[in-house]
Amino acid sequence: MNFLISQQTVIEPTVYQIRYQEIQYSDLIPVDTSAPEWISSVTYFSMDGVGQAQWFSGKAHDMPNVDLSREKFETGVHMAGIGYGYDLEELGKAQLLGMNLTADKATLARRVSEEKVDAVAFAGDAAKGFTGLVNSSTPTATTAPADGTGSATTFVSKTPDQILRDINGQLTGIFTGTLGAEMADTLVLPYSVLLDLSTRRIDTVNQTTILEWIERNNIYTRTTNQPLTIRGVFGYLDTAGASSTKRMVAYRRSPEVLKFHMPMPFRFFPAWQTGPMRFDVPGAFRLGGVDIKRPKSVRYLDGI
Repeated sequence: MNFLISQQTVIEPTVYQIRYQEIQYSDLIPVDTSAPEWISSVTYFSMDGVGQAQWFSGKAHDMPNVDLSREKFETGVHMAGIGYGYDLEELGKAQLLGMNLTADKATLARRVSEEKVDAVAFAGDAAKGFTGLVNSSTPTATTAPADGTGSATTFVSKTPDQILRDINGQLTGIFTGTLGAEMADTLVLPYSVLLDLSTRRIDTVNQTTILEWIERNNIYTRTTNQPLTIRGVFGYLDTAGASSTKRMVAYRRSPEVLKFHMPMPFRFFPAWQTGPMRFDVPGAFRLGGVDIKRPKSVRYLDGI
């Protein structure tokens, strides 16, 4: 047991340093770990404001005021776990040969935990009442307009101009829907759609891909002179839209707009003996789901 404990102290820092390139939730969704680890729920408020300044006389009494509406939400926090273990024979052989235990089992456990967190962040978990970035009920969801023939809405059937029109429609929809207060800076697409845009050229002469052309000419970049973040996500968006169609998500990537509550990020607990010849290292994490605090700053486009 002492040998396992000493090995665990070496394995854990190595495992926590590993970054997984295809795990994308932390890059696309602000993660909030500020709540106490063992809290049972997280309360947040969705806010919207109205008001307009008017010409006003110093002698008048009807000062125009803003008004703020708040809607209270509460999301439960739940725990999930995954660990690894060794039998007495594995430990005995390692000690006898003077070999360190490899980090392979701990690395796999860590990887599995990240896959679970990634799935909850993007698609939620119906059993726990969670929705994710791609399937919340609060953002505005619209269907992509048809192509020039009026028969299809998918990007693969559209011209570069029509695709840019659809994307700019989502970006400006957020801008106008918030009376100019918000502008989307992030666009998340199904991986297959992003692949098509990144390989299809505008025409046979021009070497510019549709994706490069969109990156330069989208309304966010033209307005702010900042790059629009465009990312492809595998799996979660392929059937997230109405009638199981592909969905695009546009939003402002800020904790003011949305948060993924993770009061207790994944960690390993002390090793313990679970049987006469078995020693386990449990790992656990606690999640509260994705809260979209400003639904008007997130928009869905289905049928792409």
